[in-house]
Amino acid sequence: MKRTLPALLVCASLLVVAGPPAVAVAPSPVSRAVAEPVSYAVSGLVPGVPRETPGRAPARGTQRHIEYVPQSEVVHHGTRSVACSRSTGPYQRQTERYLRREVDGRQSVGDCRAIRRFQQAHRIVPASGFAGSVTGAMVRLMRAKKDPNRAGHCPDRRERTVCVDLNRQLLWVQQDGRVIFDPVAIRSGAPTMETRTGTYRIYLRHRRHISNLYHTPMPFAQFFDRGEALHAVYDDIYQGPGSHGCVNLTWTDAQKLWDLLKKQDIVYVWGRKPGV
Repeated sequence: MKRTLPALLVCASLLVVAGPPAVAVAPSPVSRAVAEPVSYAVSGLVPGVPRETPGRAPARGTQRHIEYVPQSEVVHHGTRSVACSRSTGPYQRQTERYLRREVDGRQSVGDCRAIRRFQQAHRIVPASGFAGSVTGAMVRLMRAKKDPNRAGHCPDRRERTVCVDLNRQLLWVQQDGRVIFDPVAIRSGAPTMETRTGTYRIYLRHRRHISNLYHTPMPFAQFFDRGEALHAVYDDIYQGPGSHGCVNLTWTDAQKLWDLLKKQDIVYVWGRKPGV
């Protein structure tokens, strides 16, 4: 796929701007063929969840991840408590397995309570016990903590190697067979703007980069392939269709990665983002 140079230099998040203000409708995270859509509560409508301020890093420990929930369970402004979901989410089985519940793929009162505790511990809102795409992504991240390269997809080198797993939407850094930067969540390219796979080296670092075309901030930008970069975003890493090809990280993760990496470090990208 050919891209113009200006477009390559702009890899900030694509934001959904159409639709009603209270609910944004999205296709199911499991399959495009699923007829019933799921929705999510916008962050500004969930009690206790501040809106992100463009151009300003979120305060430490305040960022929340907005879960996709059924239309009937969308949390509305002013709700003081969140009811326990009776619905079975698309990532029910994966979550049951991780939480060591009976893996039957059916929501129960016990399942819901366990999932709610997991969501609360990882700042997922609404913590209703519905195992949606964000809960599933958090489960994948936690399962990867012990041994992210268990499948051996990322090459073991003596040099620092940034491993970008598009399949699981995860990133970590390893060297000499040892993980030196634990796996974190990422957001890669949106459909038609997928992050390119291959082996690259970081060739440019710009702490306060501003994209040329859209004048969008790209904090802690570390470019590795014709304009594609590792960089921070201000919004929730789990929301939106994706970037213009860059690898998006949370502000905190991008800052830590900036402190660790240098020019000429290797970036290895493989896989395919789910749903593209």
